[in-house]
Amino acid sequence: MFDTTSFLSFQIHGSAGPGHKASDGVAGAVEQLLTFLESLVGLSPTEMFSAIMPGVSAMANVHPLVVHFPIAFLFTFLVMDLLGAILQKEKWRELATGLLYLGTLAAGFAVLAGWQAEDTVEHGENVHLMIERHESFGLTVLGLAVVLSIWRLISKGVIKGSANIIFILLAIVLNLAMILGADLGGAMVYKYGVSVEAVKLTSLDYFKEHTHSH
Repeated sequence: MFDTTSFLSFQIHGSAGPGHKASDGVAGAVEQLLTFLESLVGLSPTEMFSAIMPGVSAMANVHPLVVHFPIAFLFTFLVMDLLGAILQKEKWRELATGLLYLGTLAAGFAVLAGWQAEDTVEHGENVHLMIERHESFGLTVLGLAVVLSIWRLISKGVIKGSANIIFILLAIVLNLAMILGADLGGAMVYKYGVSVEAVKLTSLDYFKEHTHSH
């Protein structure tokens, strides 16, 4: 069967050059796509989902998948709201309000998924302490997001003067807590390998796989 992992990780180089195989480039990418689509024929729905979404299928939990959404929404909310306040762009702040609401919902899902993830991954005592700190940051982000959302909802998006300064300062604290929590999450995965099923390569395999240049 076609190697879906290879397909999903291919890169378009534009033209074949030194160190590139003849199948590289746009033509090679299209050929791989067609081969991949052909390989889906005859698969069961479960097998087809695994082929199309190998990353999701391999996950022990969905926390790593959903956690990106609150990060994107809440960081963009802060940028838009801060610029809107400085430049006096009410439309920008209205957009920021919507991003805040979406970020709050996403943070709620991320926290729930995190609680579920804590019970599904094996970890030692040192990692457990990191998980507890990561959880504290996550709850801080969610709590502040809920407070800011309610504040924005009650004020109907109109927060001015000293109250607005406090609001933005809380939004900054929220994002700092989110950054610190994300850093701990990265350390758990990339330093301690939490919930990672590593594929070991020999030195020969490494050089075979990495002979091309960018």
